[in-house]
This record gives sequence, structure tokens and C-alpha cells, in this order.
Amino acid sequence: MAGRDRIVHLVRQLERAACRCPAHSNSFHQGAGAAACTVRKTDYAFEMASSNIRCGKGVTREIGMDLRNLGARNVCLMTDRNLSHLPPVKAVLDSLVKNNVNYKLYDKVRVEPTDSSFKEATSFAKNETFDVFVAVGGGSVIDTCKAANLYSCYPEADFLDFVNAPIGKGKPIQRNLKPLIAVPTTSGTGSETTGVAIFDFEPIKTKTGIASRALKPVLDLVDPLHTLHMPNRVAANSGFDVLCHALESYTALPYNQRSPCPSNPIDRPAYQGSNPISDVWSRHTLIVVAKYMKRAVQDPEDLEARSSMHLASVFAGIGFGNAGVHLCHGMSYPIAGNVKTHMAKGYNVEHPLVPHGLSVVLTSPAVFTFTAPMCPERHLEAAEILGADIRQVKREDAGAVLADTLRHFLFDLQVENGLEAVGYTKDDIPDLVRGTLPQERVTKLSPRGHTEEDLTQLFEASMKLY
Repeated sequence: MAGRDRIVHLVRQLERAACRCPAHSNSFHQGAGAAACTVRKTDYAFEMASSNIRCGKGVTREIGMDLRNLGARNVCLMTDRNLSHLPPVKAVLDSLVKNNVNYKLYDKVRVEPTDSSFKEATSFAKNETFDVFVAVGGGSVIDTCKAANLYSCYPEADFLDFVNAPIGKGKPIQRNLKPLIAVPTTSGTGSETTGVAIFDFEPIKTKTGIASRALKPVLDLVDPLHTLHMPNRVAANSGFDVLCHALESYTALPYNQRSPCPSNPIDRPAYQGSNPISDVWSRHTLIVVAKYMKRAVQDPEDLEARSSMHLASVFAGIGFGNAGVHLCHGMSYPIAGNVKTHMAKGYNVEHPLVPHGLSVVLTSPAVFTFTAPMCPERHLEAAEILGADIRQVKREDAGAVLADTLRHFLFDLQVENGLEAVGYTKDDIPDLVRGTLPQERVTKLSPRGHTEEDLTQLFEASMKLY
């Protein structure tokens, strides 16, 4: 009996001494898990989500079988006018015909979509009863297809219901959407792996988006043969998006410093802050970019380089799709949204355009100079991966070293010399700052807090790069 009492006494001592952190306590099993975040100000957990990914040369030929396996009866196939005549779309159509899959084609996707173009695609989707969606193209096509899928499943919704706050209402998506298969043809956005759809919101001339894990494609067919059709400047600007996805997610505010802590896991954002798993993908992306990006831009027939950048886009998508991005992307949205007359080289469009990857990378030297004091080791590691010799560099010089490394990288790839080269002047800075302020979904993940004055100085520093 004395032995039993001794055991009971020890167990009670262990219970009182047990670690009560969320990772080790048993409060979840007692139904008190949600209470943990009624006390905590910052999050304590992160989660990883991504689409299923299938990679291989010529893998697109399998899509007809995939659709048949899903039991698809009426497929909505979305692309843009340029791609509709190119081999990637032909490969998809051949596979659908071979497997007797019924489909309807929408080829009016706008490069750099707007709220208006999202609504046009949605109208097309609502007019039919589609049970599967297929997107063949870059981020513009995939994002448009995500939006059309969403709003066709919520025909009664107002457009702003699911758009990120504070521009929209940011309502959660609680219905099951139709399956979406993505066939990416560029190497940049990573949209094929994420639950994010980005567009220009024309009323205020800035980009915003819809973010929910419910938007993720169920399958990505990553076929490197499709990248051989990208013009050099498209390959460059797509690659800059990959570069900044990796840099921003790797230097983002850590997930356990992000607030608020959600009281329900459904409220945990897709962009959670840097975390140990995203770090692996983001860091490896930088290694691939450093090795292959210049080759991929300079020689469109370099299949090894273009294939590697195609995979790097996927790697970065998994990384930033769960960690998030911060100031480069937040500041890029008004740069793209307020475009005046700049006509991007290599893009067959009739409207002025600052391509997304270009709008992101133009502020990168200024941004990483600004954020480096908060995590200098990560900034130095990124600079070293991109080719800098950091053996004699002090921690306080991390930002300057990464910024100089980026400038050399951009100069070698013939990037325009700052915001002035794409049509902006210092008189435009107040509008650019105003367009950045609503981008809290991403800017709040900056490792360093910032004010309107800080944003003004960052835009000023980005007027010229060299």
C-alpha cells in the first residue's frame, strides 16, 4: 500500500511540474486548447499546406487521365490569348480530347488581372455547370481561375466578401470549392502551390488579393518543357518574383512573434511568418536561383536552367505560401497598380504594364537594407548564397552587403534603373505610400516595424538602383 501511495504522490508531483507550453501540455485533450490563445498575444504554432505536385518533362499529357479519374463531366479550361496558340495549351487540349473529356475554353484572362477581369471570368464560370477547373498559364491565369472557381461556388456573394481586409471584408471560405488543376507555364509566382489570388483593384489603383487555403489547386503539373516558350524578359521578371519570395519569406517575422494568436485554428492565416519548414524551402530556392537564373534568362534553350527555375518557383511557393512575404511585395502593389505609360518588353499586351516580378525587385535593395538590423545573420547568409564574400563583414553591415549583392545581380540581368525608369517621380511617392498602407496582410510580416515616413524613404531610395 505504501508503494502505491508513493507512486500516486510522484505522479501528482509530475503533473504539477509538467511543462505547460502548448507543445507539451495536455490542455488540448482536456478541451482547453482554445483558451491558450485567449491569454497569448502571439502565435505558438504553424502549419504547412501545399498542393499535390507532379513534375516531369511531358507530364502534361497525363491531365486527361487525371480529369477522368476525378469523374469530370464539364471542365472549365482557362488561359490567355497569347498562350492559347502555344504548345502548352495544345498539349492539354490533346490530352483532353484523347481521354474524351468535355471542356469549355476561356482564353480572355488579362495579364496582371484586375477586379474587372476577375468578374468577367467569374461570369463565364457561372454561366455553366463546371465540376473541375484547369488553369494553363502563369500566375495571372492561375489566380483568375481560383477566383472564378470561388465565386461560381458562392454565386450570391459580393465581390469584396472574400477580398483581404481592410480593402475587402476578408470572410473565411467555408464551402468546398471545385477541384482545380494548375499547369504553370512561367517560373515565378508559385501560384500553383498557394491559396492566394492577386489582382489590381482599380478603384484605388493598387493590388490586393484573396487568401485562403481553400483556393489551392488539388494538383500541379510542373512540366519544364513549357518554360522554353517564355521570352527572355518574362523569364527574368518571373525569376525576380522567385528571388523575392525566397528572400522575404526567409527574413519574415518569425511565426511565434506574429499576432494575434488565433482563438480557432481556422483563423490562422496562410501567411504565418518564417518557420523552420518554410526556411528549408526558401533557402534552397536561393541556392537554385544563384546557380541557374542568369543562365535561364540568357539562353531560352537551356533546358537544365529553365527546368531548375521552374522547380525553384515551386520550392519558393511552398516556402512563402506558408511563411508569407513582406515589404517588397507590399510596396510592389501600388507600383504595378499606378502604372502610367511603361510598356514592358517581352509582353504581348496592349496596356501599360510593370510586370509583377519587376515591381517587386525594384525596391529590394532598399528594403533589405532597412530590415537587416532585425536578423543580420539571415541577410548575410542570403548575400553569401547569392555570391558575396562575407568573411570579413560585420553584422551591422549586413543590409548594405545584401543590397549591393542584389544591385550587381539586377545589373547583370539588365533590370531597369529604379522606379524612375518605369515612369515614376518623387511626386508620385505619396500615392505609392497610400497604396502600400492597406497591404497589412503582408507588410505586417516585415521583421522591422515601419511608419509612413519609413515607406516614403524606401520609395525615395528606390528611384534609382545604380
